[in-house]
Formats: sequence, structure tokens, C-alpha cells
Amino acid sequence: MPRVTITVPEKNAQPYRFQLDRQVVTLGRGSENDIAIESASVSVHHAEMRRIEGGYELRDIGSTNGIKLDGVRLDLIPLRSGATVKIGDVSFDFMLTDEEISALAREKPIESSPITREAEVPVDSKPSPQMSASASAYPARRTDGGCGSTLLFLILAIAAVCAGLAIRHQKETGTSLLDAIKTHLATPPAPPAPPAPPEK
Repeated sequence: MPRVTITVPEKNAQPYRFQLDRQVVTLGRGSENDIAIESASVSVHHAEMRRIEGGYELRDIGSTNGIKLDGVRLDLIPLRSGATVKIGDVSFDFMLTDEEISALAREKPIESSPITREAEVPVDSKPSPQMSASASAYPARRTDGGCGSTLLFLILAIAAVCAGLAIRHQKETGTSLLDAIKTHLATPPAPPAPPAPPEK
């Protein structure tokens, strides 16, 4: 049974247990909630712990002080075993047994891999004329989406080079590389030097 421990500041921790098949557990200051929390920072109807495929999530239902994970206020928090969430100023600790973690893991559908493996062709075998004709009629398709990845890599590489140049220029001259470029572009080019007089 999943265990929830509610700890109101300056009060004793209150543990609660629920069956895995329980779909919704309501939390709030009102006595009609499944878990009634006596704290001024908690709204009358504050949050719901919902059973989803493969686990649980905590959902804010329009409370004043919200729910927080690591100090960040969120509308929805996926619950992992050992997680500590804040409901207003109240600590909400969520714990599962190893058996429950295994049972929930079996519920998640196995995601199919986006990478497909093509049939291997032995190195020493020569393609038949029929195979060569069909291969040239239908060019091979890329299945890895490599163009987008390559473009992203190039953009990141260019950004890294520019950042390195800017840092080096700052260290060597004490001025910003952008300021130096702007100054260079704003300065008109010097007129060409007059040709030297011919020697007699």
C-alpha cells in the first residue's frame, strides 16, 4: 500500500496508507477530504493524488499556496518513491515498497524504439542484378533524423567557438569582443597611401 506522511510544522507526522487500486485521494483543510490537513497554508480543497498508469501524480486543484517540488511551484508533480513535496507549508512524503514499484513498472507500456535495424548483408556476397536495379530505383531512406541533429550540432559548435573567442579577447585586451567589432565597423577605412614617386 502506498504510504503518505503529512508533517505539519510543529506537529507530529501523520502517516496514511492506500491500496494500489485507489484512483483519487483528496487533500485539503476541509474535513471532507481523504486527508484533512490542519494548516492555515492549506486550502479547503488543495490537491489530489491521482492514480495513473504506472504510478501516481499530485495535482493542484486551484489552491492559494500551491504544491511545490524543490521549492518550485507546479500544477502537476509526478510522484516517485521517496519524493518530498510541499502542500502549502506542509511536507508531503510519498513512499512505495519494492513490490509496489515492481507492480507499477509492469503497467507501463514498453515504448517502441524509433531506431530500426536493417537486414545485414554479408560483406563477401555480391548483390544480384535484380537487387541492384531495385536498390537504384528506390534510394535508401534515412531513419535517424540525422539532418536536424547535424544542424543542431553545428549551431552549438559555432556558438562554442564564438564564446571562446569572446572570452580570449576579453582576457587579452580587457574589452568586449562585440564592442571591438562595433568600433571597427564604425571607423571609416583609411584612404590609400599615395603612390611613391618614380625614381630617377
